[in-house]
This record gives sequence, C-alpha cells and structure tokens, in this order.
Amino acid sequence: MSTATLTSKGQITIPAPVRASLGVDTGDRIEFVQIAPGRFEVIAATLPITGLKGILQKPPMPVSIDAMNAAIADAGAEAAR
Repeated sequence: MSTATLTSKGQITIPAPVRASLGVDTGDRIEFVQIAPGRFEVIAATLPITGLKGILQKPPMPVSIDAMNAAIADAGAEAAR
C-alpha cells in the first residue's frame, strides 16, 4: 500500500506507483469522488476531448447565419430599451 503525507498547504505528492496505475503525469487532473462518508475514490480526469462526443444532440433544425444575426440584433435592441 502506498501512503502520502499532507503538507501544511493541504498538498500531497501522489506516489509514483499510484500515478503510473492511474496513468497521470505532470499537469493532469484527478477527481476525488466521495463513495461513503470519509471515503473517497481517486479518478484520473485525463479523457481526451473526443470522450465528450455524443453528449449533446444535434439541433432539430440548422440555424442560418441570417437567423443568428437577426436574433442578435433583436436581443441588442431589447437590451437598449
């Protein structure tokens, strides 16, 4: 089992075997997920942006540039009132 010590600034150094197992490197993000009171799971947040594919659905109808410009102009006119 690997251990780490908390510094006075609230920082820890993740031991090398844990970093290797998580597949994280300098600058990568990790998430702490509470699984029970006082118990957390450490998860590497290193998925590529392509991992987000499919989260948002395509709009039912494409919007034209003219429609976008009209909506912007309408919002600007409304804000000016």
